[in-house]
Amino acid sequence: MADNENNPDLANAEILWRAADALRGQIDAAEYKHVVLGLLFLKYISDSFEARRVELRNELEADNIADVQIESLLENRDEYTAERVFWVPPEARWANLQNQAARPDIATLIDDAILAVERDNPNLKSKLPRDYARRGIAPEKLKGLVDLIANIGFKGDRAKARDTLGRVYEYFLGKFAQAEGKLGGEFFTPRSIVRLLVEMLEPYEGRVYDPCCGSAGMFVQSERFVEAHGGQKTDISIFGQESNPTTWRLAHMNLAIRSIEANLGSQPADTFLRNLHPDLKADYILANPPFNISDWSGKLLADDVRWRYGTPPTGNANYAWIQHFIHHLAPPDGHGGGVAGFVMSNGSLSSGAGGEGDIRQRIVEADLVDAIVALPAQLFLTTGIPACLWFLTRTKSGKNLKHGGRDRCGETLFIDARKLGTLQTRTLRVLTGGDDGESMLADGLGDPKPDSDIGRIVYAFRQWRGEPAPEWWNKSEHGKWSYRNIPGFCKAEKLEGIKKYGFILTPGRYVGTEEQEDDGEPFTEKFPRLLTELESCFNEGERLMGVVRERLGGLSND
Repeated sequence: MADNENNPDLANAEILWRAADALRGQIDAAEYKHVVLGLLFLKYISDSFEARRVELRNELEADNIADVQIESLLENRDEYTAERVFWVPPEARWANLQNQAARPDIATLIDDAILAVERDNPNLKSKLPRDYARRGIAPEKLKGLVDLIANIGFKGDRAKARDTLGRVYEYFLGKFAQAEGKLGGEFFTPRSIVRLLVEMLEPYEGRVYDPCCGSAGMFVQSERFVEAHGGQKTDISIFGQESNPTTWRLAHMNLAIRSIEANLGSQPADTFLRNLHPDLKADYILANPPFNISDWSGKLLADDVRWRYGTPPTGNANYAWIQHFIHHLAPPDGHGGGVAGFVMSNGSLSSGAGGEGDIRQRIVEADLVDAIVALPAQLFLTTGIPACLWFLTRTKSGKNLKHGGRDRCGETLFIDARKLGTLQTRTLRVLTGGDDGESMLADGLGDPKPDSDIGRIVYAFRQWRGEPAPEWWNKSEHGKWSYRNIPGFCKAEKLEGIKKYGFILTPGRYVGTEEQEDDGEPFTEKFPRLLTELESCFNEGERLMGVVRERLGGLSND
């Protein structure tokens, strides 16, 4: 963790995590994350409230308002909500909770505080964890957690405070996801994958949709992208859905921290059985749906309107998800149609079971597949098996492209990124370019560097689409801004070429092998040298085998 003198909360996030995790005791990480993240949220809204209270007092005193009136106005709810600050009732203010943290019923007091916040802020109703007493946490452990979180300061400039908590919250989400392992992937998509999806789709403005939104990471990164490119968070409209009730609450807290308005439905719901946005036509779809789900109620949905390209097999939801995304893509409107980018298992690229091959063929023939990216293994907490990214679009016509570019009808870009990535731990890999490379808490705003993993993929995609070169592009350093096939990495393929491979979309079939650099050694010299080295290896192998036999013989004599 890089030191950050200007932001001690971020610099100490790892210390806070270790301390919080040490207090967990016998509580499962899946349960404990709601305890910690709920308290973090409560601390933030309380600090924001107190910061606004100080600001309001200074304003009133400057206007020579009488002290009696000041005290009354300081408790006026409208003075806070008008500034987009949550109203925090007295019983929910952090100072009040911390003063009573030693009480044996502190868990009940926290539940009461959260209920009071939901009561006085209707947009938070039923969206916060409020079952601390039920979890059976020892009072002394809960007191230790309250005292620990009290050290995180969110006061001062409200925008900076919101950013601080947003990053700490996201950091803790990632750490809990790692602690939970496979289950953690149900609510958390690695940041480098989210960043790659957002940079590929470039959601400057319009409707953004994620029908399996987890803790809302796709939405947060989309909002960051907009602001990093000079826009406002109101330039995009957020629509989402999540079936897991506790994860649904995590998403609402994650968005509320950043003042991002979103429609995630009035309650958690299964996307296939209860599509909460049936009429939505989205400009951007970003998603990481669960892989290869067999119990997705396919038998109940055999005649669903979404299965335009074929009924998905009841034993695997992959092509149900893909067709759900297509169903919700906005049609071409003269400025571009809807685009989608999502994670999918590698099996989706080649499987023919249950009619999947026929569905894939129809989707390809409809010219919906814009690009396929093969990812390296070990990027996900849920599985070490490599996955891929699909990119779909309603139109490839040059006159309808969102960000300018060339006509690429009947063409798909294949990128093989399996050799990219850097091991962060023994079992987890990351794509470089997801942040500034100095801190796990960095925003990663602005364009990715061209020599990073994400940069290589993104710029190959943008060049192929024919987008204008970015302002920072230096021709003398990077060469001409134009697409070219790179053996072993990327290739643009026409429909006829895909048909020859039976509509299998595995990038490795198309990109070929990487070109090997010539070392300059003439073959007439290299071959005898390699032959001599090989003979030497054979001789050494025979010698070692003799040593092994001799020692094994000694063991048998003993």
